[in-house]
Amino acid sequence: MLQRVPSGEIRARLPRLVLGLVLCGVGIAALVRAELGLGPWDVLHQGVAELTGVTIGTVTVVVGLVVLLLWLPLRERLGLGTLLNVILIGVTVDVTLALLEAPSHLAARWALLLLGPVLFALGSGFYIGAGLGPGPRDGLMTGLARRGHPVGVVRLGIEVGALAIGWSLGGTVGIGTVVFAFGIGPLVHIALDRMSLPPIGPHPVPTPGYVTPDG
Repeated sequence: MLQRVPSGEIRARLPRLVLGLVLCGVGIAALVRAELGLGPWDVLHQGVAELTGVTIGTVTVVVGLVVLLLWLPLRERLGLGTLLNVILIGVTVDVTLALLEAPSHLAARWALLLLGPVLFALGSGFYIGAGLGPGPRDGLMTGLARRGHPVGVVRLGIEVGALAIGWSLGGTVGIGTVVFAFGIGPLVHIALDRMSLPPIGPHPVPTPGYVTPDG
């Protein structure tokens, strides 16, 4: 099903949505260039990219489309934000990686490691707070949770699975993975508290802790 949003609301919220998705993509690219470990989904994306020879941004888009297919039996509600999430984050990752060289000094790599989750959290605050639809990976998690499974268990199972598959394919797991896993939740919580817009009609903006950021 497609989320119905008045055109005036779309015009008012679209800049925040786009800005948020771009910030998420830049944050992921910063973590890639840090080479100290990625978040679980991006370990998977990088592993598939290593296996296939295509860019990590392209893999991000393709995996997002595949995850959307898993929404069909879950009857999740698509939004404009869902569709733009699939495209813009992956494109931004590739563009940023083309412009950002990998630093040679460890201090610079650590700076990117710390910057990446902050940018991703700010981006999540903007795009989730715009209320125009969850990302595909978030929708999969919440859709399964609505089938009666605890959201924490569903999230853990999906992310551990993505991490394990990505690691086996050559994705980078390291201290950055730990920093992202433990830091992104509180950072997004803070961002959503400050950036969420009022609900659109009967379809509320996700509240902090209900959905996780989509990368």
